[in-house]
Amino acid sequence: MLADYRETSFGHEGKRKPVYVRGEGRAVIVLHELPGITPQVLRFADWVVETGFRVYLPQLTGVAGRPVSFGYYLRVFAGLCISREFALLAAHRSSPVTQWLRALARHASQETAGARVGVVGMCFTGNFALSMMLEPCLATAVTAQPSLPLPFGEERPAALHVSAEELHGLKERCARGDKVLGLRFEGDKWCQARRFATLRRELGQGFEAIELPAAAANPDSPNPHPHSVLTNDLIDRDGEPTKEAAKRVIAFLQAHLSAAPRA
Repeated sequence: MLADYRETSFGHEGKRKPVYVRGEGRAVIVLHELPGITPQVLRFADWVVETGFRVYLPQLTGVAGRPVSFGYYLRVFAGLCISREFALLAAHRSSPVTQWLRALARHASQETAGARVGVVGMCFTGNFALSMMLEPCLATAVTAQPSLPLPFGEERPAALHVSAEELHGLKERCARGDKVLGLRFEGDKWCQARRFATLRRELGQGFEAIELPAAAANPDSPNPHPHSVLTNDLIDRDGEPTKEAAKRVIAFLQAHLSAAPRA
């Protein structure tokens, strides 16, 4: 499944990670969900490539190309809980790995002749896309079912897992006309309606939301409850709400990257 991708690596401040690259055109960084770069994540990344973008797919966890299983998911999640790169419960600060991701965005911009970059985050990486918007070379962000901080306690379900500085920068970007697209399933306990309410309140017209009914999810998904809008819970058939949501994501990237000036 990764045969069409060029395996590279990128390092920043002593941290080096694999990055899979495919396509030509302006860069879009696709951040995988748990447990890693699964076949469903690759399917979405392929769609982005097929519409004329160059995809950068960093491997943050797991084994690239490995299918989802419950045991695989649990092992990766346990590793996240003890990793210093991820702060799963932090309400008002981002995970340290976002600094590496911002550097990757600058690298992708340099490799594409200074063009501005888009990012799509999913699940535990959904909030990372918000933090990355502090980087000037980022033109737009898509946050699919952003799940951090984990929704334990009274405050965390509404929190954004970004610092005050990052939120201020994001609000300034949206006030100048930049946009963020968010996706979630109604009733998702990991990405609750309160989180999208916070995004609406803070970003105003700069935030576009797609909230799908749980009944639109793939009945054959490995997820126990509807969660992964662009991957596991997507029904790959035209006219299905999840497939149309994926098309909207790609159209959103096309609209905001084609008109973006050079970084």
